[in-house]
Amino acid sequence: MIKVLIADDQELIRQSLSIVLGIETDIQVAGAVENGLEVMRFIRKEKPDVILMDIRMPKMDGVVCTQIVKENYPEIKIIILTTFDDDEYVFNALKYGASGYLLKGISTKELAGAIRKVYHGTAMINEDIASKVVKLFSQMAQTNLAVQVDEKLTEGLKLSERQIIALVGRGLSNKEIAGKLGLSEGTVRNSLSGILSKLALRDRTQLAIWAVQTGAVNQEIEGR
Repeated sequence: MIKVLIADDQELIRQSLSIVLGIETDIQVAGAVENGLEVMRFIRKEKPDVILMDIRMPKMDGVVCTQIVKENYPEIKIIILTTFDDDEYVFNALKYGASGYLLKGISTKELAGAIRKVYHGTAMINEDIASKVVKLFSQMAQTNLAVQVDEKLTEGLKLSERQIIALVGRGLSNKEIAGKLGLSEGTVRNSLSGILSKLALRDRTQLAIWAVQTGAVNQEIEGR
């Protein structure tokens, strides 16, 4: 059972999400709160698996809350669910470790699917803003926010690992990478963990940024 916490300052949204997600047999709405401070209070008592986080909330907004949650509870997955697709919000939410960024126009079926995917380690970004994210990554490569990796750390990368890095940089999920390379999802997950360790990177987002800024994203792919 996937335990979900809903964080939104609008009561109607909280109630609606609780009802529609409550229908899913493998998803349990563990709680619903109206701001980031309440999120932190809730987490101290009961840790959810996934948080659906609004951006604009009183007392503590979703971006700040995401940063604090991921610093203290890195295992908790966060999906930003909002009406806003402003560059700054997208950038900061992903920078601080959000696993997904979805707009509130998403269907119930798509939202439930996104929760499952994020829970299992896949990043989910709304199609409407996916191109914006790629653009942001490219811009970051030209600034002091670019991800730095010691060149010596890249020397031990295997061909298969370089291919996985390229596909992560192109925004593919673990499942899509597995299909592309003829591997199991488990193998991709394990390889990804090994890659992050080798390159001393924090997460998938940093790896994707590094792949774009260095051109590793252009690695030739040889699948089955």
